[in-house]
Amino acid sequence: MKTTFILLATLSGFLACKSSPTPSTTAQDWHTQSNDPEVHCQHLDLNIRVDFEQQQIAGCATWTIENKQAKALHLDSDELTIDSVLVDAHAVAYTKDARVAHLGERIRIPIAAASKQVAVYYHTGAHPRALQWLTAQQTLSKTKPFLYTQSESIYARSWIPCPDGPGIRFTYDATVQVPKGFMALMSAENPQQRAVDGIYHFHMPMAIPAYLMALAVGDIEFKAIDARTGVYAEPTMITKAANEFAEVGKMVSQAEKLYGPYRWGRYDMLVLPPGFPIGGMENPKLTFCTPTIIAGDKSLVNLIAHELAHNWSGNLVTNATWNDFWLNEGFTVYFERRLTESLTDKSYADMLWELGYQDLQATLEELKDRPADTKLKLDLTGRDPDDGLNDIAYEKGALFLRAIELKVGRTAMDTFLNQYFNHFAFKTITTELFLAYLQEHLLAKFPEQTKDLAIDAWVYGTGVPKNAPRADQDRFKQVNATRTSFLQTGALDLKATSTWTTHEYLHFLRLMPKPLAVAQMQQLDQVFHFTQTGNAEIADLWFIMTVAANYKPAMYAEQNEAMRNFLSSVGRRKFIVPLYKELMAHPYSVPVAKQWYHAFRNNYHPLAQESLDKIVGGK
Repeated sequence: MKTTFILLATLSGFLACKSSPTPSTTAQDWHTQSNDPEVHCQHLDLNIRVDFEQQQIAGCATWTIENKQAKALHLDSDELTIDSVLVDAHAVAYTKDARVAHLGERIRIPIAAASKQVAVYYHTGAHPRALQWLTAQQTLSKTKPFLYTQSESIYARSWIPCPDGPGIRFTYDATVQVPKGFMALMSAENPQQRAVDGIYHFHMPMAIPAYLMALAVGDIEFKAIDARTGVYAEPTMITKAANEFAEVGKMVSQAEKLYGPYRWGRYDMLVLPPGFPIGGMENPKLTFCTPTIIAGDKSLVNLIAHELAHNWSGNLVTNATWNDFWLNEGFTVYFERRLTESLTDKSYADMLWELGYQDLQATLEELKDRPADTKLKLDLTGRDPDDGLNDIAYEKGALFLRAIELKVGRTAMDTFLNQYFNHFAFKTITTELFLAYLQEHLLAKFPEQTKDLAIDAWVYGTGVPKNAPRADQDRFKQVNATRTSFLQTGALDLKATSTWTTHEYLHFLRLMPKPLAVAQMQQLDQVFHFTQTGNAEIADLWFIMTVAANYKPAMYAEQNEAMRNFLSSVGRRKFIVPLYKELMAHPYSVPVAKQWYHAFRNNYHPLAQESLDKIVGGK
């Protein structure tokens, strides 16, 4: 009763003070300097030109606004140059505040009570955090330069003057002019053929937050998978990508069976050049993804299950602030695992749960000196919101939902989630609002089963509660036996390993002692050919092990070249950050780490460069 009262009181308080939220309600977004909802930006008309020679985006962002008696419109920007501002077609004198760390510079534009449109003419700065400009040589096809954006978390403001908060949704239309012969794509209704004149028009009728604004321009082709799914990629990658993603249409249909209709029309994917810093980005209608998932055997396509799931959790129902980020990612990981299980079997999904649990334990160790950051509900006031983009939100959040499922049963959980996605469709939600909804629509129906659920410990407590569920270990028990046998006797059961998936190999390597003896590394490489694997997940883990064992780089030229090729052609932070950390941890590999980073730094996205500069050193 006490918990119920507190949750409902929190909900009532949130609704009552939505127009003037306070930190205690968590409705205030401290990572935007815009003044929504005082002035709501309803629709964006974006008209821009992409200039590869100047590496600049320039044009006009016209906002249709709803003014609730404010005297100024505040927009977020980050190193944008503002050329002029018009309010209802009349030039006005705007001001720009001094830069605030992490947040950029607020633009203040005077408006009248009846103002309807604000047009901001601008161009991007020298180092926009959202943009990676690639030369032709840095792409897969080596034919044309390439541009792509990564707007999450608060980087849309570096290429569009906008209200850049996850709780602020708007529709948009865009006209994008690019050099002839290039294709442009956005998180909107997309072309499937190149425009002869290089001018593309985009329409997004569903309201989205700024972090889901996306743009890609380059030598891109399209290939259909089925009537509503397809893949875009550079010409040298398009056939491989289409083969790898051949089952994605079935994945969308299966997701609908679980949690309701897919509401975004088409579901297409864009395979980006290697510098893309993350695995995937769930831009509506067009998932951006890394080429590292193109393994040739569909073994890493589970990442698409995650990005697809975001079209319900994240894109459809969005966290109101970055303090509530777990509402995006925890739900998505849970959805992804359920979707994967429905497409494979429980034992396969259990391996994903266990690997995720291992990732969570590693993150908890990394954050042992910052226990507050192990809470689901975060306080990122005054900090970069990317500080909260880790496995706490993903894996602890998913485990919380799984703990609920185990208490109430899968049928009740699925009924609740369908209801949840439908009720909050195209809306934003705080942690407190979700907990109140959870209590009323699910937990109240199972009071005895959920009385020891320990919600406060899950959401507001540090670490992982003692009642955290652990997946069955059936398939990993055999892996453990194979590893133990190898370490004790040097024997490897090749018959057992012949049926292993990527996940079994990862579990096999993750729990190896560190470092292994060089002779043991040689034996594993001779049997499994890890050095030459085309699977980026396995390759990265193997290369970290080779550095620790000094199997590479000092002793074997073949391994040296393989690792060099990997770091020159992969920009995904999940892989390159821990590998460079390992290289910098040993005197014998520090020189080669510095040499390689100096050579490959420009291949990496600015966000990856920021991380690696702290590890290896800057330019």
